[in-house]
Amino acid sequence: MGTNGSTMLEPLRQGLPPLDPSAVSSAASCSLPARYEAVGSARQFTRKTLDQWELEERFDDIALVVSELVTNALRHALPSDTPRDTAPPVRLHLMRWTSRLVCAVRDPSDDSPVARETDDDFSAESGRGLFLVDSFSDSWGWHPLAGTLRGKVVWALFQLS
Repeated sequence: MGTNGSTMLEPLRQGLPPLDPSAVSSAASCSLPARYEAVGSARQFTRKTLDQWELEERFDDIALVVSELVTNALRHALPSDTPRDTAPPVRLHLMRWTSRLVCAVRDPSDDSPVARETDDDFSAESGRGLFLVDSFSDSWGWHPLAGTLRGKVVWALFQLS
């Protein structure tokens, strides 16, 4: 990870259970365009990465959470005037320790993610994503980005057997 990568993930690490960043055994990330096809790309990236890490049996749960986090980033974090063809504003990170895997999605919005039970302004689907994240991961949270980068990182942690 270059210097750029490590500074960007600092807010994420502060929000996690104490994990030694130097103990990360594997890490992978990809940037995603501001289009809904990005969810499919994120799932493909997750499958490829988990295959490489020999964690394919965890794909269903992890891919579901990745899909929800990326969908939330695209739906709530991108102002409607965001040009859809400029530098990709959403980034997915997968990080693996010996007994834990973290997926983290960075987006340019400063708004905190909100889990909605029901909200007349949203379709029934929207807002339930974070309940799914909460159900399928062992813990999750979010942190504003530090330094010059605007936005936040939303992360979910999975215990590995």
